[in-house]
Amino acid sequence: MCFLMSFMPATFWAVVGYVVLFLSTKAEGGVKTFGQFLAIWALMISGFILLAGAYVSMTGLCTMEMLAQCWNSGGA
Repeated sequence: MCFLMSFMPATFWAVVGYVVLFLSTKAEGGVKTFGQFLAIWALMISGFILLAGAYVSMTGLCTMEMLAQCWNSGGA
């Protein structure tokens, strides 16, 4: 469940990265280099979010699943 929920912020950061990368191709000099750096950073954040979601889901540390189990069992 946490892995699926990590797709939303990961998609956001991937779109931001591609937009910044596209806009940096129109710039010149230091702004172009800085834009490429920011784009790579945003894409790396996207990948890290997916990896964190996968890790949390595989190790069973997903708090969303724990909350669902608690609600289904009728409370505490």
